[in-house]
Amino acid sequence: MVGVVVSSCTSTRFAEKKFQEAKRVEPYDVVIVPGVPYMDKGFGSVFAARILWAKYLMDSGITKNVIFSGAAVATPYTEGIAMKVIADSLGADPKHTFSETRAEHSTENAYYGMKMAQKMGFKRIALASDPFQTKSLRKMLKKRCNNMPYVPVVFVRIDPTKKRELYLPTIDPKDAFVPNFVPLADREGFFERLRGTYGKHINFNE
Repeated sequence: MVGVVVSSCTSTRFAEKKFQEAKRVEPYDVVIVPGVPYMDKGFGSVFAARILWAKYLMDSGITKNVIFSGAAVATPYTEGIAMKVIADSLGADPKHTFSETRAEHSTENAYYGMKMAQKMGFKRIALASDPFQTKSLRKMLKKRCNNMPYVPVVFVRIDPTKKRELYLPTIDPKDAFVPNFVPLADREGFFERLRGTYGKHINFNE
């Protein structure tokens, strides 16, 4: 239990430090928010946290635009689309929220999100995810994503009660639904892709 508390405190300090650094520099053109599977029977805590954090960063002037990145991976709903619909329902300007729908892994979220942002003409690009995922991606961001900066979720800023999933509106997910969906784990070549978890399966020359 002590180890869990220490780890949580360390992650909070890490995230708050990065947030304060982001406040001191010019706002980002766009932040990339990695997807989390959308469940049609309720929201998970991490799913809610990433959306609420994206909205918080927009409201705080840290960024004007957000790219929600994620394909349909574990459920028949395209993550990037579902997350955008919810963010818009929370009051985010739909002209400044976008969906990247190709990524099937966290490394792809970062890379394909970056490539989409670049094609859209954005220059200052950052990643916005929970501290745990952010830490796991730091080497990849440095090596493959032009040393992309990051602004991890500061949980106490969006929800000190830890009931953040209750704050999300119910949506009609039809625009995110993928017919004839096959979960990623059941697709041909899944285990080969799994061995390339750290981005080895991505064509970085695209």
